[in-house]
Amino acid sequence: MYNSDTPTQAELPSSKQLMKSTILAAISAVVLLFAVVLPAEYGIDPTGVGQLLRVTEMGQIKQQLAEEAAADAAAVLVVETPVVESPAPETLSVDNAAEPSTSAALGDTASVPVQAAVSNVKWRDEIPFTLTPGEGTEIKMKMAAGDKAEYSWVVTGGDVNFDTHGDAPGKAISYEKGRGVTSDEGVLEAAFTGNHGWFWRNRSQSDVEVVLRTRGDYSTIKKMI
Repeated sequence: MYNSDTPTQAELPSSKQLMKSTILAAISAVVLLFAVVLPAEYGIDPTGVGQLLRVTEMGQIKQQLAEEAAADAAAVLVVETPVVESPAPETLSVDNAAEPSTSAALGDTASVPVQAAVSNVKWRDEIPFTLTPGEGTEIKMKMAAGDKAEYSWVVTGGDVNFDTHGDAPGKAISYEKGRGVTSDEGVLEAAFTGNHGWFWRNRSQSDVEVVLRTRGDYSTIKKMI
């Protein structure tokens, strides 16, 4: 049986070539670590390359999910809520019972404008979506520094964990976080020019419906991939 020829000494790489290859491999590994691995796994982007490759946000979400999982594990300890007895209802005096309420005297006309104002709120965008158990999604608005956007979101069928945050090349901020929340509303003011919005995750055992409504100073709003 014929075996391949053993390479000669001249065909083998020299010690200098081996050392050079080893150094190049080490440099490549360091570059990959800082440019790809740290941004994609831990959301740390010291070079800015991760933001260009769109992997830094993925790493930030991974870290957020890890924090949520740790918090869920710590929540196994259930604290029993003490039962507080409600005080006995007060008996109305004859004078108070005889007095008609202000709203009754006005025929409830004073409450009509308030209800009409609430029902007639004009939102610029309304985005409904469904989250299955364990599923998360992110929606962001493109805003300039100092821009303000009003928002309101409501969950039906359960509750969610959320993180209101923003990001831009070399910048990141978390405005507010919550666990087991069914709704939130307010005004989001952009700390810097970039993308600002919300990340939701359904930690319940059933599907939930979420509706996000927004208006104000932003150029675009969309789900992030």
